[in-house]
Amino acid sequence: LHDRIDIQGVAPITENEYYVGGCTALLDAIGKTIHKIVNAQRYTQPEHRSDQVIFVITTDGLENASREYTYEKIKELIEREKTQYQWEFIFLGANIDAIETAARFGIAADRAANYHADGVGTRLNYRVVSDVVCEMRASNPIPANWKAEIDEDYKSRREPPKKQQR
Repeated sequence: LHDRIDIQGVAPITENEYYVGGCTALLDAIGKTIHKIVNAQRYTQPEHRSDQVIFVITTDGLENASREYTYEKIKELIEREKTQYQWEFIFLGANIDAIETAARFGIAADRAANYHADGVGTRLNYRVVSDVVCEMRASNPIPANWKAEIDEDYKSRREPPKKQQR
């Protein structure tokens, strides 16, 4: 994890730093990260605090390993940051119903998208999120159609429902 450093100083990620473990402690990851950003804002000189925060949650599976946070607690944290500090939250989910899962966190359907957890889907996610960040850095709102390409890719490569045999 790199915290507020120039991206030019970050080495490419390898399998030594990022690996799949089969457990998704999604609630704990979200809760701990929200608290980390809140504390970073709190202890930063006012003139150096971020005016805008965009919090992007990306997962390829359901919550199955959290011990510290519940859905209710995460929803409270997200609602507080959205209401009091105008944080933006985006939820990108694969292998789950991302819209339904985001709703459990208090994230609206227009800020959530399903994606394919493969190279094409992941690259598309990061390109689209990069575009959203550029819009916010220019003090523009997140475009209403921000996730159109992700939705299109997801729908175009989705397997059709299997027909029941009689």
